[in-house]
Amino acid sequence: MNQKIEIMLLIAWLVIFVVIVGATYKIHHLIKGFKVEGDEEKADSLQTAQNWFYALIIIASVGGVSILYLFLKGTIYESHFFEWLNLVVRLMHITFGIAWIGASFYFVFLENALNRTEGVRDELAGNLWAVHGGGFYYLEKYKLAPKEIPKHLHWFKYEAYFTWLSGFCLLAIVYYFNASSYLIDPEVLDLKPLEAIAISIASLLIGWVIYDQICRRLSKNKVVFTLAITALVFLFAWFYAQVFSGRAAYIHFGAFLGTLMAGNVFFVIIPGQKRMVAAAKKGNPPNPADGKAAFLRSYTNNYFTLPVLFVMISNHFPSTFGNTYQWLVLLGITLGTAGIKHYLNVREKGQLSVWVMPVSIVVLFGMAFITAPKKPKYENCSETVSFAEIQTIISNRCTVCHSSNPTDVIWKVAPNGVKYDTPEQIYNLRDKIFQRVVVSKNMPFNNNQTQMTPEERDMINCWINQGASK
Repeated sequence: MNQKIEIMLLIAWLVIFVVIVGATYKIHHLIKGFKVEGDEEKADSLQTAQNWFYALIIIASVGGVSILYLFLKGTIYESHFFEWLNLVVRLMHITFGIAWIGASFYFVFLENALNRTEGVRDELAGNLWAVHGGGFYYLEKYKLAPKEIPKHLHWFKYEAYFTWLSGFCLLAIVYYFNASSYLIDPEVLDLKPLEAIAISIASLLIGWVIYDQICRRLSKNKVVFTLAITALVFLFAWFYAQVFSGRAAYIHFGAFLGTLMAGNVFFVIIPGQKRMVAAAKKGNPPNPADGKAAFLRSYTNNYFTLPVLFVMISNHFPSTFGNTYQWLVLLGITLGTAGIKHYLNVREKGQLSVWVMPVSIVVLFGMAFITAPKKPKYENCSETVSFAEIQTIISNRCTVCHSSNPTDVIWKVAPNGVKYDTPEQIYNLRDKIFQRVVVSKNMPFNNNQTQMTPEERDMINCWINQGASK
């Protein structure tokens, strides 16, 4: 793009951004003024406008980052830009995710731990005394709604929205911009980048539609509903493993679950709660169906939390996503962690299940057993493999990325600071080499771009099994 056009875009963006921020600031003070005056109706109408301006700020921020990318594209700073963009968005995603999952854990705990019998008024579903941080708290849950809705009502929704938005941005930064390297594995399915990205986005939309219909049509029968959701989860775990690279398949499974969770909040929980609040403000009884639907979706979200947390850290454990039967491993860990969450939920109710926790742990141990490395098949493994042979393999196949001066097209700095320039560095990182090269076989990076042979992998396996002599 012409440099003059880029500068004009930057100036236009700055003007638009300042105007949007200024308007949002003005609306914020108007809302505060109307609330002080007691004019809640005007304050509520302006609140909607303010929410739209907040959305415009987010859109404008994304636009600003895009314009900055135009300036840096093709320069030595391009990879540095993506590294810091990845860092910032990942930190946001983790922060919002902690807030959202923490709220899910807390409110399901409240629901499970409520006192529903002793001294509970007729209008209440239960209450709870708690102590935390040196203070005592008393909480009450209404069966439907209080007779008078308080002026200041806190909504738990933005944690979910920003977790999903930051997660999707991270998906784009890591997997869409580097589709050929991270998203696509020709040995799994030879796709073009745009085809892979289209499948990715479409799968999230289709997954939500199917899940939503299951919730609407089958939720009255608990057993059928649970089996249908489990079958849907199985289907998508298997599907992603047939389309994307191992690492991308796991991340997409997490994105799929995250989309279901965020969709529950955006399309069902919050709209239902808004209808309940609106009815209560008018003096009408809220529709119990809204509360039941919101409760179902919220409780379902709670069971997705631990599987999603695993996926968020899965890219650090190549023995899982790099396994030949990666989708079965993913399902095993999903069922095991969901089982643990079920045990905790049951225990919070004061009940005890003697089989859920042991079975869940056995399933997780089973996944550890399945992913264990196999013995080397290298025909000359009876002979000692020297460190010099290993150093030659690493130098030829790995230092394209993992060195002080990488020659790779994408990586201009050694990924995660891992370097194999010296014998000491290779020896000290032998465990990582074994996991990445022998167990998961997901290195060399970019679909084995340096063409490491099976025999070379077996030699490294032999060297490790022989004690990794230096």
